[in-house]
Amino acid sequence: MPAARPRILFVTDLAYPARGRRYGDEDVFLTSRLREEFDLALCHPRDAAALMGAFDAVVVRNSGPVLGYLDAYEEFRARALATGVPVYNPLTGRGDMAGKQYLLDLTDAGMPVVPTVGRPEDLHRLPRADRYVVKPRLGADSHGLRIVSAAEASAPADGDVLVQPYVDFAYEVSFYFVDQDFQYALHAPDPAARWRLEPYRPGPGDLDFARRFVEWNTLAHGIQRVDACRAPGGELLLVELEDLNPYLSLDALDDTTRDAFVAATVASLHRFLGESEGARG
Repeated sequence: MPAARPRILFVTDLAYPARGRRYGDEDVFLTSRLREEFDLALCHPRDAAALMGAFDAVVVRNSGPVLGYLDAYEEFRARALATGVPVYNPLTGRGDMAGKQYLLDLTDAGMPVVPTVGRPEDLHRLPRADRYVVKPRLGADSHGLRIVSAAEASAPADGDVLVQPYVDFAYEVSFYFVDQDFQYALHAPDPAARWRLEPYRPGPGDLDFARRFVEWNTLAHGIQRVDACRAPGGELLLVELEDLNPYLSLDALDDTTRDAFVAATVASLHRFLGESEGARG
């Protein structure tokens, strides 16, 4: 049986040097609020597999790109699935949690996503462009991303890559959800400053766009961030569906919005723990 106050192992890399973001500050704030409801311990992602058995659940937050500790992450996933320790976000996500294959799947399904192919020799399937984005299929946080000419994009590549047309977008916008419920949106008015964010008031069409991907992902619990860009034609296109450890930019929110997000997360965790305990019997 879980303790009267559930015990949560909060996975974070407080020292990760994220460009334009402060992982440590965000997770120090968030854990300070979650401690009002839960007994918490913080650990580095490399330590999660060894420690998780002593807790009622694991919450994965700003743990950095898994490429930096892929062996430890695979051990963590395997142990969590084998032992049944609940992980939040649940490990069934179909977005970035499972790699970048979803960009190919959504492209093939005709969804509003930046068109993506999985091999340079498939470049002809993309809209014609002067420049292309080439990035590792298992990449994250812009690691390994290159903007190249058409000739370079069609050349044989080292490793498993994705190729996309370079979109000269007006701005990027992110939509944040807890348990499929919209919480807030932020946008970067300057395309050259991805993490200089301001509040964004989405219209009904914007929310319909974002919810379409959250519903596609079928995660009943957890925090998701839908990253999109405003294309030259005015439409939104999906850039990424962050469902493993999305940075939340809580420092860009006013107190009311930030408090509402924390309350939604606390309620979500309580529901998740209750359902997980029921499933485990």
